[in-house]
Amino acid sequence: MLPDSSPVAAPAPDAPASSPPNQPGLLELFLAFAKMSLAGFGGVLVWARRGIVEQHRWMTAEEFNETFALCHFLPGPNIVNLSVVFGSRFRGIAGGFAAFAGLVGPPMLIATALAALYAHYGDIDALRRTLAGVACAAVGLLIAVVFKMMMPLIKRRDAAGLVILVSVFAAIGLVRWPLQIVLLVAIPLSLAITILARRRVKA
Repeated sequence: MLPDSSPVAAPAPDAPASSPPNQPGLLELFLAFAKMSLAGFGGVLVWARRGIVEQHRWMTAEEFNETFALCHFLPGPNIVNLSVVFGSRFRGIAGGFAAFAGLVGPPMLIATALAALYAHYGDIDALRRTLAGVACAAVGLLIAVVFKMMMPLIKRRDAAGLVILVSVFAAIGLVRWPLQIVLLVAIPLSLAITILARRRVKA
């Protein structure tokens, strides 16, 4: 009996690899952080979180909190550290410089011009009242972003994380203990609780 000479179907080509997640380019990083800094009345953190998490969806809320927590314990302004860490995560050293330049460049030019104007017109009462109103709005924006950053802890019902949050706030804001001492206690304690919680989940 002759062997079957019917053509054998060729194996199906491999499915194309899933495309990598949308990552910002250098120009996009610069423009995004420039927009955040120019809109950042009351602090750029509010607008940085909105742009990164809600608008562009480059990070989840949890990833943003973790990155900001790291930047909070590094020397220097927190939002500047965040721009460098975030840009470097996607585009390496060049990305860090692009995000940093977008964050610092435009406000620096505007602040220089406003400082020159304030030196001549800073004694006007109307200007002082305006700045007082801006300060109130800044506090409101900061409180709003604090509650947004707390939501992942609340949704996960992370009681330990909320206890540490409240304890650090009370120790620094109410009791007025030195920041360095509070951090020396809070950071190891927070790390230990997180490691134990993840081990329980895996078990």
